[in-house]
Amino acid sequence: MLESLFFVFISLLAVVALILFIPWLRRLVISNQLLKIFRKMLPPISQTEQEALDAGTVWWDGDLFSGRPDWNKLLAYPKPQLSDEERAFLDGPVEQLCDMLDEWQITHDLKDLPPDVWQFIKDSGFFGLIIPKQYGGRGFSALAHSEIVMKIGSRSGTAAVTVMVPNSLGPAELLLHYGTEEQKNYYLPRLAQGLEVPCFGLTSPDAGSDAGSIPDYAIVCKGEFDGKQDVLGMRVTWEKRYITLGPVATILGLAFKLYDPDHLLGDREDLGITLALIPTDTPGLNIGRRHLPLNAAFQNGPNWGKEVFIPMEWIIGGQSGVGQGWRMLMNCLAAGRSISLPATSTGGAKLAARTSGAYGRVRVQFNLPIGYFEGIEEALVRIGGNTYMMDAARIMTAGAVDLGEKPSVISAIVKYHLTERARQAINDAMDIHGGKGICIGPRNYLGRTYQHMPVSITVEGANILTRSMIIFGQGAIRCHPYTLQEINAVHDTDKKRASITFDSALVGHVLFSMRNTVNCLGYGLFGKYIKSSIPDNCDPEIAPYYQQLSRFAVNFAFLADIAMVNLGGALKRKERLSARLGDILSLLYLCSAALKRFEDDGRPRADLPLVHWSVQDAIYRIQQSFDEFLSNFPGNRVFVWLLKKWIFPLGKPYSPPTDKLGHEISQMLLEPSEARDRLTSGIYLPKASGEPLAELEQALECAIKSAPLEAKVRNAVKSGKITAQQGEKQITQAYHLNVITVSEADLLHKMRDLRSRVIKVDDFSQDFSYEAPSSSGHTEPIPTSSTTATLAPVVAAAVAATGEAEQSDESEEGVRDSQTYTNIAQSTLLESGQLSEIAASDLFADENFMSEQNKDSDQPAVMGTETDKDSKSDDQHDLLAAEELPVSEVEPEPVSGSVKRSVDNESGEEKTHQAK
Repeated sequence: MLESLFFVFISLLAVVALILFIPWLRRLVISNQLLKIFRKMLPPISQTEQEALDAGTVWWDGDLFSGRPDWNKLLAYPKPQLSDEERAFLDGPVEQLCDMLDEWQITHDLKDLPPDVWQFIKDSGFFGLIIPKQYGGRGFSALAHSEIVMKIGSRSGTAAVTVMVPNSLGPAELLLHYGTEEQKNYYLPRLAQGLEVPCFGLTSPDAGSDAGSIPDYAIVCKGEFDGKQDVLGMRVTWEKRYITLGPVATILGLAFKLYDPDHLLGDREDLGITLALIPTDTPGLNIGRRHLPLNAAFQNGPNWGKEVFIPMEWIIGGQSGVGQGWRMLMNCLAAGRSISLPATSTGGAKLAARTSGAYGRVRVQFNLPIGYFEGIEEALVRIGGNTYMMDAARIMTAGAVDLGEKPSVISAIVKYHLTERARQAINDAMDIHGGKGICIGPRNYLGRTYQHMPVSITVEGANILTRSMIIFGQGAIRCHPYTLQEINAVHDTDKKRASITFDSALVGHVLFSMRNTVNCLGYGLFGKYIKSSIPDNCDPEIAPYYQQLSRFAVNFAFLADIAMVNLGGALKRKERLSARLGDILSLLYLCSAALKRFEDDGRPRADLPLVHWSVQDAIYRIQQSFDEFLSNFPGNRVFVWLLKKWIFPLGKPYSPPTDKLGHEISQMLLEPSEARDRLTSGIYLPKASGEPLAELEQALECAIKSAPLEAKVRNAVKSGKITAQQGEKQITQAYHLNVITVSEADLLHKMRDLRSRVIKVDDFSQDFSYEAPSSSGHTEPIPTSSTTATLAPVVAAAVAATGEAEQSDESEEGVRDSQTYTNIAQSTLLESGQLSEIAASDLFADENFMSEQNKDSDQPAVMGTETDKDSKSDDQHDLLAAEELPVSEVEPEPVSGSVKRSVDNESGEEKTHQAK
């Protein structure tokens, strides 16, 4: 009996082996039957859908989807770097452009870029960054394009969009790849020189995210054009909106569906989506009106036309470009979306990181910098960690484009995740700045970025759609090693070829799934012992991350197959499940970028907290996404429980980054350092006097220097040695009591002045004009010296009092000139401790201040002789030297009629009496 059963079992194995390993027999028994089933299940695929599937290329996302990422291959890709010419352009014209920009003036007053800025952008070649040099363009790399847009975006969103759009998806990019030679030779030089301002019209009122369903159409016909009759062309009817640069464009790229009912071009009537270039002065074209997207001042508006006749030569690519528009758009979008919005988003995050860290150190509440409070620290940590990962993804993706890739799935990943992380960073920065960030005005360096953030979220594929449908939905087809082959076989009309192709893909898919199933459990049990997943010569401290990511890559590949097999076409409608799988793929990519950046940067040890936090945070999020996916996966709950145990056989091992690790990032942002500079490199940092960002940087440096002195004063107040309640008086009393020196007092005065300027917000008159001086706003004159601003009123009062006393004094010297009064007042203030040597040097070197004193004085301004000057200098030197003596030893005789101040050495209280 047992021998019979064994014989049957062996026979069955032999039959299965024959079926599986003999291709023609396998196709007959298995593959062809499955092919018939899939043909009934899958709906027909349209030309538009096929072109979208075929668009772009697969790069590192394919490795991640395979479940076996080759980390050595990733790290071997060259580090993206700028050329000398590109670096010179960033340090030259880009820096100069940023110097010219005033976002408050642009958004509040002009509602546009100033004319000189427009001209500078055109003349300097900003519209030709991607146009090759042979056509007069800059011919810059994708990395340079990204760096330029990021830097401008950190200064002005309006200017960044203005530069970004002509170099992204638009006429230049389309002409480069698909234009006729005649079109290239005419338009590209004009675009590069700024003689033409381009825009591109795709979005219609009835077709937003579903751009393929645009209702705009054209009918092929013959008509009159340029004085000629029977010109072959088309009459176009369209309505577009949200078109950036549209109101000022001279050339409009237009997408529409082309129909040929009279068969002038062939047998087909529905020719598909077609693109054309139309000069905006064409009769019947309506353009020039503007939208106001959240008060952003970049040019954006609608355009429309009805039965506007254009010749066939205006189609991009000529007549051969008929019906090729969707393919053109999808291929160009894959590259353009990889650069522009990730660049502006990263620039915004870097601005948030640099300003929030500095503000957190300068702003003081409860006698502590607010950055020292854990609530603020939590927000700072998120800003720092997100910014590091965003910049890493931006650089790696731009590098992929420079390698010749058009990464369609990766472009969706970086568009979604970098704009979302930028939104988080800006929100956190606004929370840290509080009212300072809310009150819009010339001093607010964050408000406009916050205000305009939803624009980035919405354009080039709304983020909700991108996450829930595009990333995994497109990735499952494009990045999976076998899915696209199987789909193409299902829709192949050649039955024999379809059978062979489908069979080959099916066998590969089955083996792929079996390998991932085994590896999934293996990594769950023994992942930390699998050294093959660690790349050669990587930093030992981050080596475990490669193991963890390899484990999650195989888990993802395994679960993606489970989802596609069990849900089939319904997965497309299970958008939240699709979104979670997309999150996993995205976070695997972002972690890859962070690890590569650390290696490319030369493994700077100071950056390790950023690497640890960003990767640990992403790994924890991946774990949560797996758990949420499985908790919501439809079907038998026993099967779902088994899936959970298969993926996490030993439980969920990963936790969020610790508070201790976050504290290291917070401290990095609160103080000047190479790591802070590296994290925020590439943004515009103004240096001009009166620039809010420049003042913030100065205040941060001063805060670090003055911190020990402020601690001295606080300790003296706590001990009762200093009894004054107000800050300025505390500093003066601290000096009198020898708690601090003269130079230290000056530094504290300077810190108070800078802190006051940093925390100021703008206020306006009732009509929101800001031309009248304000007690707290930007319009207040900005002094060249903080000491001058603080002490000028005190000195002016002393000068006036001295003059009055001298005029009533009938001494032998008679009436003195105003300079002499100033010298006497200076000496009095020096001796009484109200004015230090450094403060005196600042004040009396200030020509504006001195001229005001002379102008207000009734006495003639008489110039003294050289002997007089020498004697005055010697007298001042003696008085200044006396400053270093104990306060009790410096008791000058008061000038008659002046106010005399002294300090009681026992109590530290300031005494004031009128001199007789």
